[in-house]
Amino acid sequence: MGPITAIAIYLTIWWTVLFAVLPWGVQSHHEAGLNKGDGGDPAAPVDPKIKQKFITTTWISAIVFALVWLVIRFRLVTLPSLPSGY
Repeated sequence: MGPITAIAIYLTIWWTVLFAVLPWGVQSHHEAGLNKGDGGDPAAPVDPKIKQKFITTTWISAIVFALVWLVIRFRLVTLPSLPSGY
């Protein structure tokens, strides 16, 4: 696996994990019992903790990427040969 491919795979994993991590521990204004009187959405998070979620996403992605790299490196899963000449 070349460096460009590795970066592309890591970024794909990172974004996928980010969307899985975003809803963790979120409390909306409605759930917290706060009035958004200024016309804001009552479902908006009170404190999204984005920095903490980016950090969590990064280390989870690193672990998942390491597992993917091991599978590729030691050929634990092989893909059939693609037809050539097209």
